[in-house]
Amino acid sequence: MFNITWDKKAREQIKKLDILLAKRIVKKIRLLSVNPFSRNVRRLKNTTDYKLRVGNYRILFEVEENKIKILRLGHRKNIYKIK
Repeated sequence: MFNITWDKKAREQIKKLDILLAKRIVKKIRLLSVNPFSRNVRRLKNTTDYKLRVGNYRILFEVEENKIKILRLGHRKNIYKIK
C-alpha cells in the first residue's frame, strides 16, 4: 500500500469542487494507494509526475518509493497551464 499525502494547493482545489465530483475524485485517489500505475494513469512528458483521469478532471501526482503526493487537480482545459 502507498501512503497518500496532499499538497496544500490540491486540498484547496478539491474544496472548491461540487461535493459529488469531489467524492468521485477522492474515491479514485484511494484506489491509487493500491496500484498507482493502473491503466488510467499516464506519465506526463518531460517530468516525473503522473496524471489520473476522472471524467473531465485530472489529478496530477508524483510517486516516490511508497508515497503518493497529490500535487494539483482541476478541469482538463486548465490543469496544464502553469501558474
